[in-house]
Formats: sequence, C-alpha cells, structure tokens
Amino acid sequence: MKLQITPTNREIQLAENDIIVSKTDLTGRITYANRTFMRIANFSERELLSQQHNIIRHPDMPRGAFRLLWDTLKNGQEFFAYVKNMTSEGDYYWVFANITPDLDSDGKVVGYFSVRRKPKASAIQAIVPVYQQMLDVERKAGPADAPLASVRFLQDTLGRQGTTYDRFILGLQSV
Repeated sequence: MKLQITPTNREIQLAENDIIVSKTDLTGRITYANRTFMRIANFSERELLSQQHNIIRHPDMPRGAFRLLWDTLKNGQEFFAYVKNMTSEGDYYWVFANITPDLDSDGKVVGYFSVRRKPKASAIQAIVPVYQQMLDVERKAGPADAPLASVRFLQDTLGRQGTTYDRFILGLQSV
C-alpha cells in the first residue's frame, strides 16, 4: 500500500558519486534496494522490500511517464528517464534513471533493474516544463485516459521536433 506522504518543497541533492540501485519483480515490487537508495529516500530495507516501487513517486511526475516506462520494458527494451522522487518525509530528489529487464539463464524476463544517478541541472530545467505540460494534459483527459493522453502528447510534441523519446532524453544528459 502506498503511503500518504505530503510533499515538501525541500530538495535533496544527490552527490556526484551517488548510485541508487534497486531491483523489482515483474509487477514492480521491490526485491532489492542498495544502501544509497535507503539513505536518500529515508526508508529502511524493511519498509521498501515487497513494496511497489511507486512508494517514492512524487505527484509532480506525470502518469504517462510511467505508462511509457512499462510499455518500453514490456517490449524487452531498456528505458531512460528523468524522475522526481519523494523521500519518506516528502522531500524530493531528481534522478537520471536507467531501467533494464532482468533476465534469467534462459533469457526470460524475471524482473527489472534500475540504476539512478545525479542528473545534470540543465536536463532538469528542460524536462520540468515538459512534465508540467503532460500533467496539464492528464488533468484535462481525466483519470482513466490520463496516462495514454500524456504519452500521446509527448510523442506528438517530440515528433514535431523531429526527434524520438530516447534521443530527446539521452541528448539532455549529454549537453
């Protein structure tokens, strides 16, 4: 069950050498969290294990971003994103996330790995207005249609700019 945490306006800054690692099962339940994850999110291992990874989801993140994530992973591809997460106290922190399918010895997907690190400030400045627009689209679309509507908005916007989601996201990290 997702905790009801009230967001604050306090930002937690990751250090350059902070690497957050977690692993989930196929449904997104946390099966592993490294100490850096626990320290930054301020959750104990016991509080994280078996919980849905969205326990740290900040309400400023559009649902469409996660719809795109799950669609990409279900196609067996890795996914990159800038994500605003929330700590157990409601503080927030930004990460540049890489999520990949975890394969067993037969090549079957058994879960997902997520490795997150400090994003470039310029990338966050570029992505915040995009996420705000996606959230506006979601509010207008209503709860049932929100995720798909904001994914379509994002893909249409990037298409008009002559780029793809991956090129856009990875380009922000390389600038």
